[in-house]
Amino acid sequence: MLSHITLGVNDIEDSRQFYDAIMGTIGFKRQFGGDSFAGYGATPGSDIDTLWILTPADGEPATAGNGTNVALVAPSRESVDLFHKVALANGGTDEGAPGIRADIHPNFYAAYIRDLTGNKLLAVCHDAI
Repeated sequence: MLSHITLGVNDIEDSRQFYDAIMGTIGFKRQFGGDSFAGYGATPGSDIDTLWILTPADGEPATAGNGTNVALVAPSRESVDLFHKVALANGGTDEGAPGIRADIHPNFYAAYIRDLTGNKLLAVCHDAI
């Protein structure tokens, strides 16, 4: 259903460092980039990156959406834990420690963070142990 998701950031260099660190914890890496953007995906050379960060084209500051979050599939609960830990170590803020969210479903193991611009992200593993 989705081609890609784009998140606005205010400092592309700091944001690249942040995203380079957290995306690796769940099996993704930067595949493409330029002066004002970077694309993250899992398939080297495919030219299809699912998550993009960029500075807004209109030159105005990037802002985070109220009620918006981007859920990234994690391969394991351990990778969710690592995603959260690495995000906080790289300047992200905690929006919900790793754990089961049984109100969503019995195996919804997730951690919520905000990036350096305030965009809300979560890493989630849907697998039962």
